[in-house]
Amino acid sequence: MARIIGVDLPRDKRVEVGLTSIYGIGRPRSRKICKTVGISLDTKVKDLSEDEVTQIRQVIEEQSGVEGDLRKEVAMNIKRLMEIGSYRGVRHRRSLPVRGQRTHTNGRTRKGPRKGAVASRNKSTAKK
Repeated sequence: MARIIGVDLPRDKRVEVGLTSIYGIGRPRSRKICKTVGISLDTKVKDLSEDEVTQIRQVIEEQSGVEGDLRKEVAMNIKRLMEIGSYRGVRHRRSLPVRGQRTHTNGRTRKGPRKGAVASRNKSTAKK
């Protein structure tokens, strides 16, 4: 099993797709890595030799941050925005969409489930 930077790559997927399971690596970057190492994009992860895995690991370490370092950097950027009180920081703090989406009718993903309507007094008195 290929393990790179603490992530187990899915064995039955192609190398190009398998590398995308690492945080910070998408399809374009995985293609560049495969091209640098000289691996065919159609090769399955389970067919990689130990040599190829170590070469991939070295190329990823040489390039900019992935996994923990990148997550930490993103979290620090968001924290900085919140501390300086910028509009984006306020939106992060309130758990609202940050990039200008409308929230009047949509935005349930970011806002969470709807709050139930407050029970009116008419319903409680009608039962008597």
